Amino acid sequence: MDEALLRSLIPGVLGALVRRGADFAAAEDAVQDALVEAIRTWPTDPPRDPQRWLITVAWRRFLDVARADAARRRREDLLDEEPAPGPAVSVDDTLALYFLCAHPSLTPSSAVALTLRAVGGLTTRQIAQAYLVPEATMAQRISRAKRTVSAVRFDQPGDVATVLRVLYLVFNEGYSGDVDLAAEAIRLTRQLAAVIDHPEVAGLLALMLLHHARRASRTAPDGSLVPLAEQDRGRWDTTAVAEGIALLQAALARDRLGEFQAQAAIAALHADARAAEETDWVQIVEWYDELAQLTDSPVVRLNRAVAVGEADGPRAGLVALAALDEALPRHTAVAAYLHERDGNLVTAARLYAEAARKAHNLPERDHLTRQAARLNTSLSR
Repeated sequence: MDEALLRSLIPGVLGALVRRGADFAAAEDAVQDALVEAIRTWPTDPPRDPQRWLITVAWRRFLDVARADAARRRREDLLDEEPAPGPAVSVDDTLALYFLCAHPSLTPSSAVALTLRAVGGLTTRQIAQAYLVPEATMAQRISRAKRTVSAVRFDQPGDVATVLRVLYLVFNEGYSGDVDLAAEAIRLTRQLAAVIDHPEVAGLLALMLLHHARRASRTAPDGSLVPLAEQDRGRWDTTAVAEGIALLQAALARDRLGEFQAQAAIAALHADARAAEETDWVQIVEWYDELAQLTDSPVVRLNRAVAVGEADGPRAGLVALAALDEALPRHTAVAAYLHERDGNLVTAARLYAEAARKAHNLPERDHLTRQAARLNTSLSR
């Protein structure tokens, strides 16, 4: 079963149901049911037109549920139509759906969560990890958002800031393991930049391009992670780097700094360095200071601690790290790295092993396990 194909079809199928009159919450449920049926039947009976098949099955599921709901009987005249025979019309509704999910009746955090789940194709667990909250909490948030939008009309699109946040989180999830998802986020952000002249839209696109330019060097042939400092910079996509830097410079020139521009500036400084040891860590710390003021994000402050450790020495980095909550994701891994650079290999090995147990994905867990094993081997000699 090609999960990437299924995920890529979700926006078109969901858009088809919404255009035919389905309220968003019920349409999303119907699409999920259709995906389950596809996973069950496609391996032995693949359809000739996967998108049309999903639209038909999802639409029938929506009809069944709607007819059983007395409160929605006024819509039955609209719901009695089946999708027309023949191939489904290829219409890219994805960006429009992002704006519709960012409905004014929802808080920004709920709008982001709903969009990631319904349109972005992320699981509740993935969204919870991005928000640093328990999975049960995120499930309740998404359920409340679906109940809220089920009672409103989708004629008031949400704001750009919420859509940018969704695109950013979709890209981050894709960049951590699903290249197609990251590429989709870049594609949609390009579309947004073409119709909205705003420095933060350009900043987000620049950030995505600068990070995505390193995709070929982020993993070894065996699938293991390659840290930034060890990556083969000759494999970086110089065209994407040049485009990202040009977009960033144009955005910064407008003197309306936002968090995505600040993040892109940090990525640009990494891209400018011909070798890891030439990285301008002092400037990177300064940009993290700007970013921390803009976002007050604990994750930003965690990354800043790493930069401080590079600019001013590992002990300075450990001092910055000590001010942060130890429950933060990657906190233990950062502590291990800084202790190793400070020469405390016993503590570093223990912390690498602990961080591996806490890792959310297999490549990260394997990388941290190897780091612990490397230090333990060195200590045993």
